[in-house]
Amino acid sequence: MISILRRGFIGSLFTLARRPLWRTYRVTIKSILCNFFYLQYRAVLFPKKAKISWVDHPLDEAIPFTPSWIDVYMDFSPFWIRTQAFLAKAFGKAADPYIADFVRGIGDMYAFAGLVYKQNFSTTRRPFYLRKPGFISVHLFDPHLMCIPSLHVMVVIMTYTRMRQVLSCLGVEKEYESEIELVRRHALDITESVLYVKQHSINCIAAAFYAMTCYDEGLFPVSEARSFVDALFIDQKHTIPDLSRGAIREYIFDLYRCFLDARPKSGDWKQPLLDFLADAAQRP
Repeated sequence: MISILRRGFIGSLFTLARRPLWRTYRVTIKSILCNFFYLQYRAVLFPKKAKISWVDHPLDEAIPFTPSWIDVYMDFSPFWIRTQAFLAKAFGKAADPYIADFVRGIGDMYAFAGLVYKQNFSTTRRPFYLRKPGFISVHLFDPHLMCIPSLHVMVVIMTYTRMRQVLSCLGVEKEYESEIELVRRHALDITESVLYVKQHSINCIAAAFYAMTCYDEGLFPVSEARSFVDALFIDQKHTIPDLSRGAIREYIFDLYRCFLDARPKSGDWKQPLLDFLADAAQRP
C-alpha cells in the first residue's frame, strides 16, 4: 500500500473522482479561492488598504536558501490528495465519509487562517529566483502575503494526524504503521522545505503549530507539537550547523508556547498572532 502514497497526482485525482464527494470538493475549492487567492490579490490591487508585517527572524539566516527543495515544497497539495487516494484504495466506499470530512476540513482550515490574514497580512524576504519551474509558479501565483500562520504547515500536519486518526477509528493503525510514518516524515520534509525555499520564517512555523492546536487540540496537542519539533532537521541531508538546528527547534517550540500562554488572556485564539504581527515591522 505504500506505493499508493508515492503515486502520481493525476492518478490520485482519478481515484478520488467519486460523485458523492463532488459537493464537498466544490465547497473546499471555493474556500481556498476566497480565503487565499482573493484576499491576497485584493491586497496587491489595493496596497494602501493592506496592513502587512515583516516576520523574518535572525535564525532564518542559518538556513541556506536551497533551490533543490522546491519540488518538496510544491508537493504540498499532491501530498494530501495522495493520502486520501490511499484511503479510497485501501477501504473503498467505506472511506468516503472520512475523505469528505478531511476535504471539508481543508476548506475550514483556510477560512480559519483567513481570520488572521483579513486583519493583518505577513511576509518574509524571499529571493527572486526563476531557474527552476517551481519558482516560476511560486512568483506568478503567490503574492507572498500569508505567512502567519503558515497554511503549508497547517495542512501537512492535519494530513498526517487525520490519517492516523482515521486508521485508528478503523481499527487498523497497527497494520498501517509504515504508511503512517511515511506520511509523517513527508509532512516534516514539507515543513522544512518552506524554510529552505524562503517562503516562510521560523516564526511562521510556530504560528502554524499554535493555530493547529487552536483549530483541533485533539489532533495536535502540545505533546504532538513537541514531538514534531524534535523531529525537524535531524538527518544528514540538512546543511544547517548542529548548534543552529537546536536553537531553531527550541525557538519554534518556545514561541508556540508563548502564543498558547497568551491565549487565555486574549479571549480570542487569533489575538496572540495579531499582537505579534502588530509588534513586527510594517512593510511600507
